[in-house]
Amino acid sequence: MRLIRFSRDNGPARLGLLIDDRAVALSDLIDTPPTSTRDAIAQWDTLGPRLAAANTAGKGTPLAEVSLLCPLDGCEKMMAIGLNYADHIEEARGEGLTIPTEQVWFSKQVNALAGPFDGIELPRVSDKLDYEVELVAIIGKGGRHITAADAPQHIFGYTVGNDVSVRDWQTKTPQWVLGKSFDTHGPIGPAIVTADEVGDPHGRAIRSFVNGELRQNSNTRHLVFNVWQQIEELSKVMTLKPGDVIFTGTPGGVGLAFRPPKFLKLGDVVRCEIDGLGAIENTVVAES
Repeated sequence: MRLIRFSRDNGPARLGLLIDDRAVALSDLIDTPPTSTRDAIAQWDTLGPRLAAANTAGKGTPLAEVSLLCPLDGCEKMMAIGLNYADHIEEARGEGLTIPTEQVWFSKQVNALAGPFDGIELPRVSDKLDYEVELVAIIGKGGRHITAADAPQHIFGYTVGNDVSVRDWQTKTPQWVLGKSFDTHGPIGPAIVTADEVGDPHGRAIRSFVNGELRQNSNTRHLVFNVWQQIEELSKVMTLKPGDVIFTGTPGGVGLAFRPPKFLKLGDVVRCEIDGLGAIENTVVAES
């Protein structure tokens, strides 16, 4: 299933499913549905079968008539791993970044969370705005000290993300949090595709485009530390909770690595896509 949030005619946000080319509200399928994505995730063991059994015939609104919103209505934490594709490691080497022998984690603050077609703000304080297409995992069953073998049972689903980065703010201190946490710099979507539909996430083509130009083109099989290993490492430190967001790394081809760099400018359109999960498309806008 594909869990979404959407609105129609600037009305209130509704939680629903993406079925073919229709947005179907949960309230049209079952009685007393959850209204929060995180509540839906926490209740999925009972909610999922109810939705699977619901009659969807003739229900829903064509996608052309709705606005798809961020599929998460908030989360407790967003964590992201850096330098996790071999080709991205090589281009980072050219920028003088230390090459890791362990998983490199940073917190992407939750204020960065944004929708699949929201604008990406160009900060007033920098012109070094960059893109990073990523497979994003959403935690379903929380826990601590989760083994890699058990990790698949703890993932609710997957979505497409853009780990938007402000490069000078990322590198002016040893920790990357500020450069990764500007408002609007974490768009995800268009839907959260449940883990049972995705299966093994390692083997999905992943791409990004800027104004139609292919910039990144790889496959999630090339992750240095796979999704299961990432969850094992994180859960040694923190309790993972339903709805937590994990950005799993970006392949080579980011704007910083070009000569000269190809940073994003006002009006640029960034499209990030992963086979089977869909695509997000965000336009660079002035900071509000």
